Amino acid sequence: MDTTVTETLIELATRLAAVSSHEDETAAGDEIEAWLCAETDADVRRDEVGNVIARNGAGERSLALVGHHDVVAPADEQVTDDGNYIVEACDGRLYGRGTADMKGAVAAAMLAFRDIDVAGTSSERTSSDDASLPGELVFASFVGEEVGGVGARHAIDEGFSPDYAIVGEGSTGYSSPGVTDVAVAHKGRRGSTITAHGSAAHASEPDAGENAIYRATDAVSLIRTLEAPTVEVAGESLEGSVVVTEIDGGTAMNVVPDRCDVTVDERTVPGERAAIERLEDLEGVEWTVDQDLPPMRCGDEAFAGGVLQTADSVQSGSPEFVTKPHATDAGWLAAAGTECVICGPAEPGEAHTADESVSVAVLERCYRIYRGAAENWLG
Repeated sequence: MDTTVTETLIELATRLAAVSSHEDETAAGDEIEAWLCAETDADVRRDEVGNVIARNGAGERSLALVGHHDVVAPADEQVTDDGNYIVEACDGRLYGRGTADMKGAVAAAMLAFRDIDVAGTSSERTSSDDASLPGELVFASFVGEEVGGVGARHAIDEGFSPDYAIVGEGSTGYSSPGVTDVAVAHKGRRGSTITAHGSAAHASEPDAGENAIYRATDAVSLIRTLEAPTVEVAGESLEGSVVVTEIDGGTAMNVVPDRCDVTVDERTVPGERAAIERLEDLEGVEWTVDQDLPPMRCGDEAFAGGVLQTADSVQSGSPEFVTKPHATDAGWLAAAGTECVICGPAEPGEAHTADESVSVAVLERCYRIYRGAAENWLG
């Protein structure tokens, strides 16, 4: 790895990670937009919700390098006196909120986007002859990923529809420690509320009312009988789940309750869902979907295989196709028709922690994967 590239990557990742973006992503978006405008000749635009999207080249096909620059709320010890984040380098890692999830990957994708010579990937092309390019290279960093894909959904609604995308969420350490794998599927999440309605009465005369908690327990019993779906992806089983997580009902010890609310967490898998809609057949029970984050599965074996081949060529370990247990913006993109894979530096257990960190060596590796995969795709 060129030491200049390494130094630039560390500096950029550190600068991005230091900017507060758990409540307002504006300043982080400003940094990304300004860097892209200064360092590339791409068409860089900021949409009305704060997404930063840069485009280079032209053609019938498009490949996007995708990330997000919002983060979850930091721990107190991760914040400076001025409200930004503390970022420290130690033992080959960068420590700080957002280093793993996922400003480190955003920095690697930005640098790769800058360094990919779109016009020069074929000797028959020139920078002034966009019509001969095989496709468009896109960089996108979204807002609101941590709160349900706000930015990705807005971009899709406004016409963002690359044919292919490499999403830089974590895929390191899944098949074996330290290896950066390629995730070709992940679970989704559907969160819902069961509301059981009854009629209140004095507890001394329970038959005078209709106990909403009893109706809620009937719903819970039904939930426990549902079979969670399982699909086979990349040689392993991706298993869904359905679980009751909260219950709230009643107003007093001596009152038959007229309402009871139950929350349900459902992990969905591509193409299959538990038959939770059966709740609607129960008397006095209402089912409301509060959040539905889609799962993802890559259906283009050639694209996924190309990224895996590049990942294999830039590391000593042997990467594999893997699956992820949680939803990402790749789910929204896949639902809109984009073929996605996930490849990024974060390791299981690093994101959202008080000592969040990312390996500098793996950041460098991801830069090489993003650049190599895109150049191979363009070539």
